[in-house]
Amino acid sequence: MKQILFLTACLLISCLAIAQSDDKLLKEARTAIEASNANYGDLALKNDGSVLTCYTDDACLFPPGAAPVCGKANLAKFFKDGPQIHVKFNIQHLYGDAKDFVTEESFYVMTDLRGHKIDDGKVVVIWKKTSAGWKMHRDMFSSNHPVK
Repeated sequence: MKQILFLTACLLISCLAIAQSDDKLLKEARTAIEASNANYGDLALKNDGSVLTCYTDDACLFPPGAAPVCGKANLAKFFKDGPQIHVKFNIQHLYGDAKDFVTEESFYVMTDLRGHKIDDGKVVVIWKKTSAGWKMHRDMFSSNHPVK
């Protein structure tokens, strides 16, 4: 009986240690992703391709009402001469092992340069941990409003 209790205690301690490690990794990932999200709109406004630094080399973007856009060259074409807007992201859920990938579920609010709301919607991003930090690997978004 003592052996069973001892083994159970060891197993519980191991599980707690792993959970705390994963929780720490997820918190670190969240901090990096929040920073990237905060910077994303400013990079897109530059219209110089710097927004591509947020994406992996083999990233895919899944815009509403359009075919997927994959790879840096095609992403560059997509963002070239994009609309002059501000975008703010609010992470609702972030989950995954945070060792290689995490999934972000967020809401966005898009405004014009004067601060007038243009759109709001939702985003699902699969983030990939790279040697250069957390990068968007798959990015899907859509408006909360019907197409006009």
